[in-house]
Amino acid sequence: MSQYKEKPKRAVALKYDPNKNNAPVVIASGSGYIADKVVEIAEENGVPVYKDDSLSVMLSQLDMGTEVPEELFSSIVDIYIYFLNFKMPKDEV
Repeated sequence: MSQYKEKPKRAVALKYDPNKNNAPVVIASGSGYIADKVVEIAEENGVPVYKDDSLSVMLSQLDMGTEVPEELFSSIVDIYIYFLNFKMPKDEV
């Protein structure tokens, strides 16, 4: 048995409404089972999932309803670029 424990998976869901917020807002966050459920719900609803362990750790430290801080904007832009280029697999359309 390994002496190193696997780090629990983390997931953060963001929502952006330019009419209400200046930046994306954390609407769900968790690790382990909760992270699995966040990803599962996203996938069930056709929401693409962006995987970035270090970013999820930083974002998971924010309180629910908190806007993403300006220091993380460049990372969030990477996510939006990913979404813009996301194509649903043909077997899921």
